[in-house]
Amino acid sequence: MSDKPKILITGATGQVGSTVLNFLSGYKDIELVAAARNNKKRQPFQAKGIRSVLLDFDNESTYEEAFKDIDRLFLVTGYTVNMLRQSKAIIDHAKQAGVKHIVHLGACGRDNTTVDHWAWHQLVERYIEWSGFSFTHLRPETFMQNLLSYDGTSIIKHGIIQHYVKDARKSWVDVNDVAAVAAQALLKPEIHNGKTYRLGYDAKSYYDIADMLTEAVGQKFKYVPHPPEEFLKIMKAKKADMAYMDCVYRHYIRYAEGTIPGADDVFDNFREITGYEPTRWSDFIERHKEQFKY
Repeated sequence: MSDKPKILITGATGQVGSTVLNFLSGYKDIELVAAARNNKKRQPFQAKGIRSVLLDFDNESTYEEAFKDIDRLFLVTGYTVNMLRQSKAIIDHAKQAGVKHIVHLGACGRDNTTVDHWAWHQLVERYIEWSGFSFTHLRPETFMQNLLSYDGTSIIKHGIIQHYVKDARKSWVDVNDVAAVAAQALLKPEIHNGKTYRLGYDAKSYYDIADMLTEAVGQKFKYVPHPPEEFLKIMKAKKADMAYMDCVYRHYIRYAEGTIPGADDVFDNFREITGYEPTRWSDFIERHKEQFKY
């Protein structure tokens, strides 16, 4: 048995989890373990020489083997109301298995948020604390990558940005920066224990972003706000979990009305955590210029 700390990455096939895995893959003093819902999804990790385990949040019979000898956990849950039940079950089993430190990927918001699904994540945070873990809570703002694709759908079509929040200024973060902070918290729990990191480093409206894209890409971009009811209709057609998507619909309305306190909050914690500056919109657009072209 290796005496290296074993770190279990849930959501390892997803946007954030896979990036955290990449950040940590070069460290020789830890043992990485990638969790996947089925054996087919485990295959790419095995091909790279990364140990993988079967972990289906809805099948508790997979929990015991997945958590065996795990010291630290990166916890990512899905975009359904089931995240509450799933998170509790995962936390309970992690405690029983002897996991010491949990880094939880939560959602935006100040401590007193009343945005439904953001508050759900804060309840999970409290349960982690109540269970007695060493912990680091991550609260990322809106992902910049959403402008490239959201839920497999392009938000920008032929230079037209479509969204549902009118002229609201939102706080944004690059997924790579979220993963960088998560990696540090998993590598050095003694430093990051007890910390809640809000992660947002540039505040822009979609109008602002359209103007920046026009200048940087050299093609015309325009933001056209759509009614939130359209989002609701699309989610129903996709048969998404409406308990969750109703919450998203309501928070789009609140963004548009300007009634979410701190919607455009930005923070200065990134350099202290990682040693370098976070990504701003100008950096992100330059890096993805070819993907934005139409």
